[in-house]
Amino acid sequence: MSLPPCPLCQSVYTYEDGANLACPECGHEWSAQAAAAPAETARVWRDAAGNTLQDGDTVTVIKDLKPKGSGGVIKQGTKVKNIRLVDADHDIDCKIEGFGAMSLKSEFVRKV
Repeated sequence: MSLPPCPLCQSVYTYEDGANLACPECGHEWSAQAAAAPAETARVWRDAAGNTLQDGDTVTVIKDLKPKGSGGVIKQGTKVKNIRLVDADHDIDCKIEGFGAMSLKSEFVRKV
């Protein structure tokens, strides 16, 4: 059985000490039951400026984008309303006037 690393110093040399786990490098002790249930972390999407994005936000494109399979260009400054966040490579699903449904990366937009 593999023990989890120390939550403070990330040392892999943890050991069991009764009902607790202990780290020999930093001396930290914690409950083995707390280590058994990993904490669920919610995904946080951020725009190019570091602002947190949410479903329904309005964003602005910060650079010209050339969509694949389309002859047009999405110009810098184009506003995109009512975005939907998804857990994929292109993490924003949206509709852009003149282009239709599209997926964007959050690194190319800024929250309005």
